[in-house]
Amino acid sequence: MEIHAHVIKFGFSQDPKIRNYLVNLYSKCQLFGYARKLLDISTEPDLVSWSALISGYSQNGFCQEAILAYYEMHLLGIKCNEFAFPSVLKACTVTKDLVLGKQVHGIVVVTGFDNDEFVANSLVILYAKCGGFGDARRLFDAIPDRSVVSWNALFSCYVHSDMHGEAVSLFHGMVLSGTRPNEFSLSSMINVCTGLEDSVQGRKIHMYLIKLGYDSDPFSANALVDMYAKVGILEDASSVFDEIAKPDVVSWNAIIAGCVLHEYHHRALDLFRGMNKSGMCPNMFTLSSALKACAGMALRELGRQLHSSLIKMDMGSDSFLGVGLIDMYSKCNSMDDARLVFKLMPERDMIAWNAVISGHSQNEEDEEAASLFLLMHTEGIGFNQTTLSTVLKSIAALQASYICKQIHALSLKSGFELDNYVVNSLIDTYGKCGHVEDATRVFKESPVVDLVLFTSLVTAYAQNGQVYPHMNKGNKFMFTS
Repeated sequence: MEIHAHVIKFGFSQDPKIRNYLVNLYSKCQLFGYARKLLDISTEPDLVSWSALISGYSQNGFCQEAILAYYEMHLLGIKCNEFAFPSVLKACTVTKDLVLGKQVHGIVVVTGFDNDEFVANSLVILYAKCGGFGDARRLFDAIPDRSVVSWNALFSCYVHSDMHGEAVSLFHGMVLSGTRPNEFSLSSMINVCTGLEDSVQGRKIHMYLIKLGYDSDPFSANALVDMYAKVGILEDASSVFDEIAKPDVVSWNAIIAGCVLHEYHHRALDLFRGMNKSGMCPNMFTLSSALKACAGMALRELGRQLHSSLIKMDMGSDSFLGVGLIDMYSKCNSMDDARLVFKLMPERDMIAWNAVISGHSQNEEDEEAASLFLLMHTEGIGFNQTTLSTVLKSIAALQASYICKQIHALSLKSGFELDNYVVNSLIDTYGKCGHVEDATRVFKESPVVDLVLFTSLVTAYAQNGQVYPHMNKGNKFMFTS
């Protein structure tokens, strides 16, 4: 602003170059009101000014404003160039406006900028992130001189859409083309190996990282820690982690979460303490992992300390951590504390309700679980197969057949009669309530019959002193209706 004041003072405010510089400066600083005002008072706003404004909007997440500015520029007869098109296309990508994106694509072709690599990359990302991977691949293949940036553009879209097979194929094509992968390519490929749980391929990429000198890259190192931790090779995860000069919160989270995932709870808590000693501040994901470790070891007092820390850090009302606290207190047989956390949550979603119902069920407080489900349904929260299966477990323990019939009717009404998890719970509950005929009917009406369902039905008969009629002398079974 001080620079702008000097510009006005010395009479340079109408100089196009200085105006463009100021528009660019204000846009990058997110002072869009000032940038817009300069455009509005200008007698001849040019492409550079408009491009700076659109780019500022797009880069800072104001995508609708970027699109509106593009419309205005278009109406003024100012044509886009290779610098403006990527910003407009990025705005279309973020807003998932493929219709406008296709219109812009048409203008790109007419004006001859479709051979520009940055414009072409933006088009590839637009179509891929809007679900048009076929069009994205055709555009990618049409780029005459593909740099690593172009390969990464399509590669990242495959990775983000969990299209792991396509990502692996593209990576191999990239290497065969003679294009040298960079740290982004390799860290993304490690994430693919994580998704595929392919430690063999992951090790190969690790060797590739070392060969190319990217093993000290923090993003790649964190991806390696995450990959080794998630596939259960914790020694390698620890080795990579130990080599990181300054582990950040992502590094700590990856190694701690991996330990929790594979139930090395004691090790996870040791790492958590080490993180605190290092001066690194934990975030909600760290604390969630620590709570899971406490739950796994039934360490109520340590869990209480974490709860206290959450309150001090003003995270006590976070719903994600609230569910973690409910789960921890439930597994520590402290349902009063779990219910208090649940009660104090500002917003209780289905996951929170499921957690507290599951807690009561795990602690054999079956009447509370059933009454909470009734309250949940009355309040219109909704439910899923986890809710139904959990409450049916409590209904089975209570042998409350009339409630089982009500939940059965509810599952039919809501479409969950097709879910094998719910069907199995219904068969089990009817069996424990002594209603073998109803259990058989549920079994027969199930569209998919597997060994688990059959075993539940046979068990229901056995619990009631009967033998399933289709069991033959050789103790084999038939899936028959």
